[in-house]
Amino acid sequence: MKTFPNDFLWGGAVAANQVEGAYLEDGKGLSTSDVQPQGVFGQVVERVAGDSGIKDVAIDFYHRYPEDIKLFAEMGFSCLRVSIAWTRIFPNGDEQQPNEAGLAFYDTLFDELAAHNITPLVTLSHYEMPWGLVQQYGGWGSRQVIGFFERYARTVFTRYQHKVKLWLTFNEINMSLHAPMTGVGLPETSSKAQVYQAIHHQLVASALAVKACHEIVADGKIGNMLLGGLVYPLTCKPDDVLEALQENRAWQFFGDVQCRGAYPGYMLRFFRDNGIQLEVTDADREALKSTIDFISFSYYMTGCVTTDEALNQQARANILNMVPNPHLASSEWGWQIDPVGLRNLLNVLWDRYQKPLFIVENGLGAKDKPDTEGVVQDDYRISYLNDHLVQVREAIDDGVEVMGYTSWGPIDLVSASKAELSKRYGFIYVDRDDSGAGTLARSRKKSFYWYQEVIATNGASLKA
Repeated sequence: MKTFPNDFLWGGAVAANQVEGAYLEDGKGLSTSDVQPQGVFGQVVERVAGDSGIKDVAIDFYHRYPEDIKLFAEMGFSCLRVSIAWTRIFPNGDEQQPNEAGLAFYDTLFDELAAHNITPLVTLSHYEMPWGLVQQYGGWGSRQVIGFFERYARTVFTRYQHKVKLWLTFNEINMSLHAPMTGVGLPETSSKAQVYQAIHHQLVASALAVKACHEIVADGKIGNMLLGGLVYPLTCKPDDVLEALQENRAWQFFGDVQCRGAYPGYMLRFFRDNGIQLEVTDADREALKSTIDFISFSYYMTGCVTTDEALNQQARANILNMVPNPHLASSEWGWQIDPVGLRNLLNVLWDRYQKPLFIVENGLGAKDKPDTEGVVQDDYRISYLNDHLVQVREAIDDGVEVMGYTSWGPIDLVSASKAELSKRYGFIYVDRDDSGAGTLARSRKKSFYWYQEVIATNGASLKA
């Protein structure tokens, strides 16, 4: 019988800027997320006294995490992916000494997880960085930011070395190509050369964090995190097949550098063809040789690519400019649903790198509505997750080494793309709407009990 490994990690994933709230409490500084109140693709807005945004409170995880973790434990979680808000530790990013109140908060969070036997998987930078580093240095466009990030990483590795053994560096690091402010703290008007130089600094910083983790955290494992943007050729025309190869390499490059320790030849050609000359030092090349232990990634959808420019123009409004696949259905937000694509992606990554894989985001955003009994009957979410997990099991049977699965997000939270609470992912409903109205009360959806059974049976309850 096809099954999941006995040590498979089951759980969910959240991000500090989408759940914590308390955006200026206990010495926290402003982050890039705080000045993007309309989400990843929104404009930067200078904060002024008395203003407010949905993420300022989010779902108030900062004050309610014991209640939420208790619910996660009730579902049977063995793992919770969280992120540390960099600005809770270094409010402006360039301080010599960390903010003790911020460090103390995560101590209590990790202690609470330990009390429920839930393993933390911690992301160092999840779609946010100190706004002070953008204002004073130009974000990741500045080489100086490498040192500030390394100081931050070494600070938290040292502080939590006995509490956290699984780490990730940057969330969806390839997203910088689509949202430069969110990814590398650069204006949307930045040139390709500027963005790739900032990405280079981030890759060096990631490698230095890997080195530091291996030095400081006994038995620690550290991985990267990719947006799994797998695309198919729209047709079997050789030009479309080549276009798909190039589009997939645009995100696979981030994995190639972090797994293999050097820039691949196809990217060197890309830089030559586009007149991009990166400043890469010998010290950078040496640093990049510190490679990750495992690969984590998000998976939500696939898309198609083609050399037919008329079709490409129609796809420009899509989050990743992908041409829709005529064989797939779509969610309410136009994200195409492709469970088999997850099996494809797992096999592609395993064949390419031969490193353990961790699915750290996968889920369905929907406009959930409680029924007359106050319960969300989210059979559509159950169907989506069931079908994807069946394909994970198939990939494991293919011989792919998969460490675990943390769904996005196990409790309703503020979505990254447009900062909406109406786009709900959770097994747990949070009473708050896009205007900020609501009690913040938590309640279990139908999917809560479904996922509880999946975990209890280690996937045996899934329906093929």
